[in-house]
Amino acid sequence: MSDTDRYTTGPERLDGVATGPSGLLDLLGVAAVLLEGDGRVDMWSPQAEELFGYTAEEAVGQYAARLLVHDTHRKLVVRLFSEIMRTGQSWAGSFPVRRKDGTRLLVEFRNMRLMDSLGDYYILGLATDQSTLREVEQEVALSTRLISQSPIGIAVLDTALRYLTVNPALARSHGLSVQDHLGRPFRSVLPGAEYRAVETEMRQVLTSGKPMVDRYIVARTPSAPRSEHAWALSFYRLEDHRGHVLGLAEVVVDVTDRHRAAAEADRARRRLTMIADGSARIGTALEVERTVRELVEVVVPDLADLAAVDILDGVLDQRAPAASLDPPVFRSLAVRAAYPTDAARAAPAQGDVVTYHAEHLSALCVRTLRPHLIAHAGQHDLERITPDPESARLLADAGVHSCMAIPLIARGEVLGVLGMSRARTHASFDEDDLTLACELAARAAVCVDNARWYQQVRNIAETLQRSLLPEPQPYHPGLEVAARYRPAQARSQVGGDWYDVIPLDDDRTALVVGDVMGSGIEAATTMGRLRTATSTLAELDLDPAKVLGHLDKITHGLDPYIATCVYALYDARSSKCHLATAGHLPPVLVRGDGSPELLDLPTGTPLGVGGVPFESTSVTLAPGDRLVLYTDGLVETRDDPIDERLELLLSLLGTPDASVEETCDRLLRELRGADDHDDVALLIARADRTAARGNTCDQVPPGGW
Repeated sequence: MSDTDRYTTGPERLDGVATGPSGLLDLLGVAAVLLEGDGRVDMWSPQAEELFGYTAEEAVGQYAARLLVHDTHRKLVVRLFSEIMRTGQSWAGSFPVRRKDGTRLLVEFRNMRLMDSLGDYYILGLATDQSTLREVEQEVALSTRLISQSPIGIAVLDTALRYLTVNPALARSHGLSVQDHLGRPFRSVLPGAEYRAVETEMRQVLTSGKPMVDRYIVARTPSAPRSEHAWALSFYRLEDHRGHVLGLAEVVVDVTDRHRAAAEADRARRRLTMIADGSARIGTALEVERTVRELVEVVVPDLADLAAVDILDGVLDQRAPAASLDPPVFRSLAVRAAYPTDAARAAPAQGDVVTYHAEHLSALCVRTLRPHLIAHAGQHDLERITPDPESARLLADAGVHSCMAIPLIARGEVLGVLGMSRARTHASFDEDDLTLACELAARAAVCVDNARWYQQVRNIAETLQRSLLPEPQPYHPGLEVAARYRPAQARSQVGGDWYDVIPLDDDRTALVVGDVMGSGIEAATTMGRLRTATSTLAELDLDPAKVLGHLDKITHGLDPYIATCVYALYDARSSKCHLATAGHLPPVLVRGDGSPELLDLPTGTPLGVGGVPFESTSVTLAPGDRLVLYTDGLVETRDDPIDERLELLLSLLGTPDASVEETCDRLLRELRGADDHDDVALLIARADRTAARGNTCDQVPPGGW
């Protein structure tokens, strides 16, 4: 059975051919009348009975003119009849007839001469109600005009999904002529994989009769393979008045402009989202390397398949102006790819120092201070974004087809270049992408500039603070001393922590640990002043409480700074240690048997508050006893209660070490974290009448500064 048979239901079939009535002929009700040569009715169809009102028995044998024509028109009818019989020329036209009930009916005729096997002539008359015919003609004409002039694509397909009718709008939408559609299957006109699901749904509509409305599809046509189009498709099954399936009607609305506008609006939303995301994610720390890593993490994969950031080497070394070198020298700090690809190997490895040729996009950005976009990159263009031909080959093999470079400029100075490329992403970079990249690069450049200046200030503060800390002393009577200073991690500023070991007359030693509240160069400078004042006051043979009282007055004059401090004066001859504190954490005394305790001292107020007297307390240090002085950076964290941290300190001090040097290192290792936000000063003194020379105060972290 054919596809037509498969979808046709109802009528009986004869040798595979449908025998049911035609919809159009049945609608018109065409009557057939056969007249003999003398004008009498020889045959009379059932449709003639319906049209004229006479039964076949009443009409056959009668003269047609007398039966159907009014007297006033009879001569004209007889003349037309004779002319057809004589010449054999057909006649078509409308003519009023008289029905059996006497009413007048305007009938459309088609009259033609017939000849039988004996050579006798007959006239066949085909007739239909003219009003019905005109109504059908009008509907056909309107339908034809409606389809041909409609701005919406319209097509009719048969049950095998072959195009029967296509209007110009649909032909233009497909990029083909009307003739190129007719007779061809749907999948031949639109062969893309995107259309196979549509074809399946069309067959479902043919089978079920349930229309499908507004089926949205975005695809490409054979005539425009590089351009996406969007359509809203609707299908419904066509049937005649008896329900026989004729085929499928397709209505296609081209919504490409709407789709592109929506896509552009979506791109604008994504650009705004990326800018907001970049503002939140770029510059979370005052570190150049981390900032550029955050930049490439933002642009890959949302904006580019591959991104790299090169910073001018002079920027990192704090040399100025960094861009004055010709050719400029870069250091690669970040490379990121959206997926594993050999294209990443075309960029210099992180940390490499490179000098690009004059036509390289990075060099051009530094010279011109302007971004450069290559929407469609050829082999020559790829050589302009790589250091050598081999790297250009890697990009070509990876499918890189579009690239751009954006200078990182802050406060009028170029700091480096952001380079981006696309390979798997089908769309090329455009001006909107360049604008977005410039926004992100500008944000990152300011963060990089802030980070490098912060690092410079930090380095100055660290240098100042190191210069103000004491030099190691070769010998302290009755004591073995070890001390450490550790700055805060890179994301925090240098603090004002300090320690000091001051040798005095009569085998006495002053031990001092303090913390200026605040950070930066100002805090380090204040720390230096207090350390100098402490050394001077220690020489005056004053009680620790008196020393803190004078320091309080000095600090009060250094407003707005305040400081905490613990001052201990050890007398090796009496083994007495006199202590006073000013708002500082309590020292720990570890007895020779290994039992640690926090000394219960009058806390006092911080230095600089003023008006509150300090008190001294004395303890005896037996041989082997250890006195531990420290700043809050050793024990305080943002997440743990201070009591728990002090308990942990006591627990660690309960484990004996071979030397106070080992104890210092172990405490720093166990109590300090990778992201500690505060610096720390630690001083441990062990009572030992036979203490050897060579006690050290190590202010340099392992591995150097």
